[in-house]
Amino acid sequence: MGILNKRIIFLCTGNSCRSQIAEGLAKKYLSNYTVKSAGTHPEPINPLAIEIMNEINIDISNYKSKSISDRELEDCDIIITLCSDAKDQCINLNSFTNKHIHWEINDPAKASGSLEEKLQVFRDVRNQLEIKIKSLVNDIN
Repeated sequence: MGILNKRIIFLCTGNSCRSQIAEGLAKKYLSNYTVKSAGTHPEPINPLAIEIMNEINIDISNYKSKSISDRELEDCDIIITLCSDAKDQCINLNSFTNKHIHWEINDPAKASGSLEEKLQVFRDVRNQLEIKIKSLVNDIN
């Protein structure tokens, strides 16, 4: 049994794709944690992120893009950055080395091609994040 009331946050630049997908997955697999996501420069959630999460019966349609303060980061037990931009822009992450994890995940919003090709890139990112989150569950529980 895991520890209750632990807090995890997923950070990326826009909080529109990767971190939203990660938040939805982590809420499924880490139900004993408070899970949030945020961005260094929040943008509206990408509709393709919502669509690919619906494919696996996780509804993130009500999620909103958010920013994060240093104080909120201090209150987190685990901080996971999903891109170098977020890692580099959160200057205080160096002081959180005991609770900072970095996963370099490509931004699916930059995908080009047909709608189906873009959706496949989003699915690939979702699947990468799901594997990493399942591994995280084993490491922290």
